[in-house]
Amino acid sequence: MISVRAVNTCSIFRSSPPVSSFRCRLNNHLRTTSSSHHDRYSKSGFGFPMFRFDLPILGHGDVRSYSLQSFVDTVLEELSSYRKRKRQGICSAIKLTTGGEALDDKLVNQAVEKGLLVEFKKDSERVLLAVVQRRDGKKNWMVYDQNGVTSSIKPQQITYIVPGVDNFDQTQISSFIQKAQQNLDSSLLEFAWIELLEKNKSVTPEELAEMIFGSVEPLESYCAHLLLSKDDLYFTVLETKCSRSLYGPRPTMQVEELMRRKLAKEAAEKELQEFVQLLKSAKAMPSNAKPPKTSWVVEEKIRCKIESLEAYAIDACKSNDQKKIAGMILTAMGMGKTASSALNLLIDIGYFPVHVNLDMLKLNIHTDHPDEIISAAEDLLSEPGDPDKADLTHLKVYAIDVDEADELDDALSATRLQDGRIKVWIHVADPARYVQPGSKVDREAMRRGTSVFLPTATYPMFPEKLAMEGMSLKQGEVCNAVTVSVILHSDGCIAEYSVDNSIIKPTYMLTYESASELLHMNLDEEAELKLLSEAASLRLQWRCEQGAVDTATFETRIKVPNPEDPEPSINLYVENQADPAMRLVSEMMLLCGEVIATYGSCNNIPLPYRGQPQSNIDVSAFAHLPEGPVRSAAIVRIMRSAEIDFRKPVRHGVLGLPGYVQFTSPIRRYLDLLAHYQVKAVLRGDSPPLSAGQLEGMASLINMQTRVIRRLCSSSLQYWMIEFLKRQPKEKKYRALILRFIKDRVAALLLVEVGLQATAWVSLGTQIGDEVQVRVEEAHPRDDIISLKEVVV
Repeated sequence: MISVRAVNTCSIFRSSPPVSSFRCRLNNHLRTTSSSHHDRYSKSGFGFPMFRFDLPILGHGDVRSYSLQSFVDTVLEELSSYRKRKRQGICSAIKLTTGGEALDDKLVNQAVEKGLLVEFKKDSERVLLAVVQRRDGKKNWMVYDQNGVTSSIKPQQITYIVPGVDNFDQTQISSFIQKAQQNLDSSLLEFAWIELLEKNKSVTPEELAEMIFGSVEPLESYCAHLLLSKDDLYFTVLETKCSRSLYGPRPTMQVEELMRRKLAKEAAEKELQEFVQLLKSAKAMPSNAKPPKTSWVVEEKIRCKIESLEAYAIDACKSNDQKKIAGMILTAMGMGKTASSALNLLIDIGYFPVHVNLDMLKLNIHTDHPDEIISAAEDLLSEPGDPDKADLTHLKVYAIDVDEADELDDALSATRLQDGRIKVWIHVADPARYVQPGSKVDREAMRRGTSVFLPTATYPMFPEKLAMEGMSLKQGEVCNAVTVSVILHSDGCIAEYSVDNSIIKPTYMLTYESASELLHMNLDEEAELKLLSEAASLRLQWRCEQGAVDTATFETRIKVPNPEDPEPSINLYVENQADPAMRLVSEMMLLCGEVIATYGSCNNIPLPYRGQPQSNIDVSAFAHLPEGPVRSAAIVRIMRSAEIDFRKPVRHGVLGLPGYVQFTSPIRRYLDLLAHYQVKAVLRGDSPPLSAGQLEGMASLINMQTRVIRRLCSSSLQYWMIEFLKRQPKEKKYRALILRFIKDRVAALLLVEVGLQATAWVSLGTQIGDEVQVRVEEAHPRDDIISLKEVVV
C-alpha cells in the first residue's frame, strides 16, 4: 500500500524526517484535510471521505504507546473499509476489478454529452474548463468556459472529461477550479510514484485519485488529472486515446536526472531574477550615480549575463546560449528581444555611454596595447641610433598638421639656391631606428595595420610612449629622421634628389590655419614658408601637365573631448583641401613619394609602388561643372581604385606621377613603415629585409585591416556629424551644393558648413552645381538617418 511505502521507504529526494514527524504530518493531513474538504465539498454536492482516528499519539504515561506499524495498519484498515463502501461507484466510474486492474481497456473514452464538465485546449498555451451545452453541427460542441465565454470546440480539443458529473452548474466552474487548486499537493505524486514504480504499474487519473485521496469523486479525479498532466518529473504519458490518458512512473535514474535539471533550472531562474533586480536598480539611479562598468564584470555569474547582453546588442552572440540568456533578460525586463532593446538597456544602467561606438565593439578593434608590448617598446627607447646621419639642425623646419595631432610624422624645409632654383627637404620621422622587422613591437604594429583616428579618441599603432617620446618629431628638440631633399627645375620637375638618415630640430609646429595665415601675411621673416608654397604651386602645375586630376574637396574633422558624457561637446571643422597650407603639405608629400619610387627603382628595392591605371580621364568633359567639390565628386565617381606593384614603379595617372610610394606616415601606417625598413637597409649598405613576394603577402593582410579601420572612421564621423546637426536649432538653414541627381528631383547634396553628403528633393529649375538652402527635418545618428528639406525662398 502507498502509505506503508511512503513511511518505510521515505523520499529519495527529500531528507527523511523522523518517523513520528511523518506520522503526525500524515495524521494531521488526513484529519484536517478530510474534515475541511468534507465541509467544503458537501456544500457543492461532492462527497469526500472523512477519516476519524480515535488513536492516542505515541507518548508516555498512562496512555498506551502504539508502534509505527500498528498505527499504519490502523490507517490502512480504515482506508480499506472506506474503499469497500465505495467500490461499486468506483468500478462504474473507472471499470476496475476487485484486484484493481482494468476490465477491458483503461482508455475507454466517455461520450461527450450535454452537462458534462470538460477540460479543453483553447490554443497552444491555454487550457480551460467548461460545461458542454449543446451540439454544434455533426461533430462540434458548444461549451461555456471558466471565463464566461461560449464557443464551439472540436472533440479532439477535449483533454479530459471530469467523471461522475451530470448537468454541472456552469456558475460553479470558478469555485470548482479554486477548490481544485487548493487541493493540489505535488508531494503526493512522489509517494504514488514510489508505490507504482515498485509494482511496475501504470495509472489513470481516477486510479491515482483513489490512491492519494481515497476517492474518485469529480473534484478528486480532476485534481489527480491536474497533478499528472502538469507533472514533468515522476510520470510520463504512456498512451492517449481521445480525452483519456494512461501514465507510467519514470525510472529512478530518469527522475534523478530530471530533478537535477529542475533544481538547476530553479537556481538559474533565481539568478536571473536577482540579476534583473540589479538591472532595475541601476536603471532607476540618476546618471551620475550609476554603478561603474567594472562592477558588472567582477562576479562571474553577473559578467556572463552582461556579456550576453552586450553580444546581443552588437549582433555578435558566440553561441545560442548567449542569445537565449540575453533574450530571457530582455523578456524579464519587459523589453522586446531586439539588439536596440539590449543597447538601450545597457545605456540605461550606465554600462555603455549614451554615444557608445557600436562599430568599435562589432569589429573588435584593439585599443590598448598588451603589457608585454608596452614593456618591449619602452626598452627600445635606449637603443642606439644610426651611426651616419646628416646633421640638418641648422635648417628652419616647419611641422604643419591639425591642431590636435599627437604623432608628428613629417616636417618641411626650403631654401633658394644661387641659381634661383628651389631646394626643399621633406623630413620624415624615423620609427625604423627603434623597431626591427619581425620583432614583438613590429608584429603588433602589423596586426593593427594603422593608427585609428576617431572623433572621440586616437588609438596609435605603436605604444604611446614609444610613439610620442621616441618616434614623433618635437619642436625645439633634436629628432631622428629620414630626409628626402629635392632640387626642382623651374617647371616643377625633379632636377636632383637624395635620401639620407638625418637629425633635425623642428622650429615651428603650425596648424593648417596658422600656416595659411602666415602665408597670407607674406612676412619676410618666413621666407622659407613662402618658398615651400611656391614649390607646391610649381609641383601642382607640373603634375597637371602630366595628366593629374584635381580632386580637392571639403574635409570634415570632429573632436569630441568628453564622449562619456550624455551631452558631450562637439568641435566641428570643415577644411577645404584647396587651402594654401593644405596644398603645400599635400604637394610635398606627393613629391617625397615620387622620389622614393625613383630611388627604389634605381636601387632595385621591392616597395609598395602605388599606381592608378586610369590616366586618360577627359577633364574637359567636366568643364561645365564648377571647380571644387562638385567637379571633384563627379570625377571621383568614374575613377578606378589604385593598384600596388611590389617590384617596380607604375604610373599613377590621377596624381600625374611616373611612380609613387607612400612614405611620410611611418608612425601611423604600417605599409609606410615597410617602405622605411627597405630603404634604410639600402642606406646602410645592406640588402632589403623583405622580398617582393613577402611584401605582397603582408600588404594583403594589412590592406584588409586598413579597409576595416577606414569604414570605422567613416561611420564614426558620420554619426557625430548627424549628432551635431540634431542639436542645432530646428529653424537653422544650411547651404548645400547639388552634386548630382539620383532620381527625378531627388539630389545628392553637400552641406557646405558641415561637409556632410545627404539627399533631398529639390525644386524644378535647379541644376548640378547650384546652391540651395535646406533645413534638417530629422536627425537620428544611431540609425544613420538624416532628412533634409529644401527651403524655397
